[in-house]
Amino acid sequence: MTDIQVDGPLDGDELNALFHAAWPGHRDTDFGPVLARSLLRVTARRAGRLVGYVNVVGDGGVHAFLLDTTVHPDERRRGLGVTLVRAAAEAARERGAHWLHVDYEPHLASFHERCGFRPTAAGLMDLTGSTG
Repeated sequence: MTDIQVDGPLDGDELNALFHAAWPGHRDTDFGPVLARSLLRVTARRAGRLVGYVNVVGDGGVHAFLLDTTVHPDERRRGLGVTLVRAAAEAARERGAHWLHVDYEPHLASFHERCGFRPTAAGLMDLTGSTG
């Protein structure tokens, strides 16, 4: 059974371990500043092990932004990502958000639609100066 929690206990080491498993090339990150700025986060654990995570940040008003949806490769294709996002959306609504935004990448379109998102036109500016 998978335990889904909003703002449950979470530390940077286990989050780095999940990201290493899920995202090839991940480099260890100090997640303290990231988690300190979160409106909320949702975690999924199986037998105490972190197997899923999503972060939501807010603008202090009615807009919230979904970030870093991550599911351990051993747990994928079972609906866990959708469960995490829906739990995050409900918690964000309960905390006053009216809109939940997500970067809508073409290869994730069907996933985002299963979560309840719809595509919209949006702008994006690369502040890193990279061209890729």
